[in-house]
Amino acid sequence: MTAQKRIYEFGNGKAEGNAGMKALLGGKGANLAEMAGMGLPVPPGFTITTQTCADWYDAGNRMPEGLMDGVRAAVAGVEAQLGRQFGGARPLLFSVRSGAAASMPGMMDTVLNLGLNAQTVEALATETGNPRFAWDSYRRFITMYADVVSGVERKLFEHEFNAAKKRAGVTRDSDLTADQLKQVCAAMKVVYLKQEHEEFPQDPWTQLERAVEAVFRSWNNMRAIEYRRLNRIHGLLGTAVNIQAMVFGNLNEESGTGVGFTRDPSTGENEFFCDVLFNAQGEDVVAGLRTPEHLDALKQRMPEVHAQLMQARQTLEQHYRDMQDIEFTIQDGKLYLLQTRNGKRTARAALRIALALVDEKLLTREQALLKIDASSLNQLLHPMFDPKAKVQVIASGIPASPGAAKGAAVFTPDEAERRAARGQSVILVREETSPEDIKGMAAAAGILTARGGRTSHAAVVARQMGKTCVAGCSSIHIDEHAGIFQAGAITVRQGDAISLNGATGEVMLGDVPTVPPELSGDFRTVMQWSDELRRLGVRANADVPRDALKAREFGAEGIGLCRTEHMFFDSDRINKMREMILAKTLEQKQHALAKLLPMQRADFLGLFAAMDGLPVTIRLLDPPLHEFLPQDPSTQQIIADQLDVSLKTVQDTVANLHELNPMLGLRGCRLGIEQPLIYDMQVQAIIEAMLEAEQQGVRVLAEIMIPLVGTIEELRWLRRRIEEQLNQFNLHHGSRLAPKIGTMIEVPRAALTADKIATEADFFSFGTNDLTQMTLGVSRDDAEKGFLIDYVVRGIFPTDPFATLDREGVGKLVDMGVKLGRGVKPGLKVGICGEHGGDPESIEFCHEVGMDYVSCSPFRVPIARLAAAQAAIKHGKA
Repeated sequence: MTAQKRIYEFGNGKAEGNAGMKALLGGKGANLAEMAGMGLPVPPGFTITTQTCADWYDAGNRMPEGLMDGVRAAVAGVEAQLGRQFGGARPLLFSVRSGAAASMPGMMDTVLNLGLNAQTVEALATETGNPRFAWDSYRRFITMYADVVSGVERKLFEHEFNAAKKRAGVTRDSDLTADQLKQVCAAMKVVYLKQEHEEFPQDPWTQLERAVEAVFRSWNNMRAIEYRRLNRIHGLLGTAVNIQAMVFGNLNEESGTGVGFTRDPSTGENEFFCDVLFNAQGEDVVAGLRTPEHLDALKQRMPEVHAQLMQARQTLEQHYRDMQDIEFTIQDGKLYLLQTRNGKRTARAALRIALALVDEKLLTREQALLKIDASSLNQLLHPMFDPKAKVQVIASGIPASPGAAKGAAVFTPDEAERRAARGQSVILVREETSPEDIKGMAAAAGILTARGGRTSHAAVVARQMGKTCVAGCSSIHIDEHAGIFQAGAITVRQGDAISLNGATGEVMLGDVPTVPPELSGDFRTVMQWSDELRRLGVRANADVPRDALKAREFGAEGIGLCRTEHMFFDSDRINKMREMILAKTLEQKQHALAKLLPMQRADFLGLFAAMDGLPVTIRLLDPPLHEFLPQDPSTQQIIADQLDVSLKTVQDTVANLHELNPMLGLRGCRLGIEQPLIYDMQVQAIIEAMLEAEQQGVRVLAEIMIPLVGTIEELRWLRRRIEEQLNQFNLHHGSRLAPKIGTMIEVPRAALTADKIATEADFFSFGTNDLTQMTLGVSRDDAEKGFLIDYVVRGIFPTDPFATLDREGVGKLVDMGVKLGRGVKPGLKVGICGEHGGDPESIEFCHEVGMDYVSCSPFRVPIARLAAAQAAIKHGKA
């Protein structure tokens, strides 16, 4: 049996891997190999595979046998290429970096300058003739190693560094002398000894082995787990480890580091979006520790390097046929490329880039559509600041991620989470963000940082999340402990309202009003291409004409779900519903329902008019009646007074309707059978509205949907009653109304017996919210507050099954239901109307099982149109 290959080498124009090996080498390792193979200037190194990470976890966090022997052999290869020695007189130093198959910027760990110790730091100082550089690199290594490998708080080391600057009377890092930095390193070693009860490791091989294990461990740190949960990343083996010869951007003033996007990641315009820092290492740019300079500064100082970088930009973008995010270092006037990956971008930029790459003949229309994250379109459909509003601009920073965000200023990620959980919109204000802030960033509407640039951690993650971000706002002074920031003479305290304009970088005091968005020509083009390519229809869930019109504006081809119960909850109607529930006699119930009839008729008439010529699926009343009655005594008394009944009547009714498990109780079709007058009124309202709409010249395609059917007998009983009512109406009015009558498939038994149920149904609509609850035996409302997130974090559920359809369980029932139903009725129309109808992964599944349409909220209709096209491209239209 051939031994598993765990290490892949790259460098000197050769590589054992390539860009197609991301699953095994991670994105970073695969692309380093690809660039090396292309002959681009990549420092040599090697990648330990993601499978090795998985094996490390499987072995109880122990190194696989023979791994370090392989690492020693690979290090020897790098030594031979560079003529250096790891731990020797001409010291070879390494960066040790993570890299999963899916990009997770900043979420896992990195160690730079590895291999420095008391001897090699002196050797490096002698070789370069620059002791300051050597000791600066050593203090960086001690700080990073202690933090990443040993788990010692970084701020303890930063405190020593800042104290040294204070003693020296300087503010810039680069102003400390070599001797002062040497003293800082000594002080940091004392801190390490106190915290770890051992000397700072001096053996380079010990440093390397521990760093590799630290990177493996970082795969399951909380920020990485949370990032994967937020971005629905699952099914990966782990992280690769990339061990690469160090090049030094902090060597001298002819050195530097930078991050560049080959196109603007905010707008998509074809301009190099690049930040550079001189005499610095890459962590300074990415972490936002210093505010970088524009690319023009590089052109002025090093025109040849600038020209090489521009050529690399063009080469990489044409090779990968996508916008690239590039990390580079300049060492003593020579350019090195350290990373390339497909760049994170806003939705607006994604559309512009996709269309431009088609115009430039780099992509076909189909390939371009697959490059767009369908879910990101949500960013384009929400309000922007009113250009006519009077605003008070208190500061300006770098517009790092576009959008209009407003909310209460908060200064810690924990506070952002707490307030957001209470429904409050918040703006997270930080000196700079770190990967540990990920939950707070996810909870916030926008992010404001005092430091960092367009390529900092805050900016990159905000753009991916679709969050507004203003970075590098150096004019504000933040006091996190006091919970305030100063902007000139203005003091903003925690809880004060501020607004961020991510397009201009403006920070405004107060709650600035917004207006609806303006959708670009790029958006319309992408939607047109999507509609030409997709097979699935796209409808909307809408209960009122306003939502129906918005859905139609976004391209909906009908209403797939009108929840009639929402119509009863309006303040002017709910008491009429309560009057019906509290009624003691048949006549009283009929009298109360007669008051609701014209209201329901008007509702349906409005929907038919809004959807003229398109289908409208109306679900009859679904929830249990207890939901319409108050549970607290004070409100019960108010209702009793308003309806002129006794408090006892209200309380007795509440008690009679009480069920231990109401979601499995008297609701849906069961309520329609037990209390048929309610469904009778709703059907009457539907057919009266149909007739009136047709008389007004509206083309009506009505569909009546019966919820919670579990047996054919339930559907047959209700269908006969509806048909009888419809026949009498047509006979009386001389009309020919013929709404389709179908059912929701949301009870597992309905899916299992779909061949029988189809004989009585004109259509199926899968209600996957309830179907998921009943199949998994999980209450969505309770689980989301309890164990569900923990299950996703632990990998028990790959994703939230209420957000993305559970293919293995619920999906099997859906597939079975479609096949059984069409087995007896080949032309049976089938759709989905749960929350999954707006989720791209679930939409792909719906395409695969042959559904006719998906239905989702109005603002997710464009997402569904694009996702349906992407599914057709991947799997074919059939």
